[in-house]
Amino acid sequence: MNAIPGLAPVDTWQLVALAAAVGWASGIRLYAVLFILGGLGYLHWIELPGGLALLAHPWVLAASGFMFCVEFFVDKIPGVDTLWDTVHTFIRIPAGAALAASVFGDSSGAATLAAAILGGTLAAGSHFTKAGGRAAINLSPEPFSNWAASFGEELAVGTVLWLAFAYPIAALVVLGVLVALMIWLIPKLWRFIGALIRKATGMRRNAGSVGEPHADV
Repeated sequence: MNAIPGLAPVDTWQLVALAAAVGWASGIRLYAVLFILGGLGYLHWIELPGGLALLAHPWVLAASGFMFCVEFFVDKIPGVDTLWDTVHTFIRIPAGAALAASVFGDSSGAATLAAAILGGTLAAGSHFTKAGGRAAINLSPEPFSNWAASFGEELAVGTVLWLAFAYPIAALVVLGVLVALMIWLIPKLWRFIGALIRKATGMRRNAGSVGEPHADV
């Protein structure tokens, strides 16, 4: 089987890095992860470990490719992307856990469970960071910041997946930095959004009270 030039055979570090990478990336671009890995496996550029080999099946590849195209365009429409993220809260996180577990599908049950916990946690963190960031960006009326964020996320997902195969230690270092950034950023994003919601709610209440007639004493 031919592999991407420069990639060594899959070893333990690559499995760990790949499990972490697919978990993190699934929280941002689930269908891109499915399509990229499936396409690379279908073309025999890489050997997909464990249960990930199923992604290279033509029917699975067609489904993931279709959803990848849908998400590519939906994610660049301000407002619609936030609705898409909200719905996918219930899809990306369990999918990230399942994909990470599939990396260790040929290993012990303990390794598979540990990978599922890692993948699900990373998927949750990246998903809520993305969703909160997009909700904040969408407060701006211009679409360019939204497009820049979307293309940046796609580039980040592709880069992290490539590093997981080519340079697994570097991938883990990058993911460590991203996790630290998520831990720092998530509370700030959601406090900011919460403050805006409270402000908007207060403004509506004040507007309603001004318009209400006062009863005579």
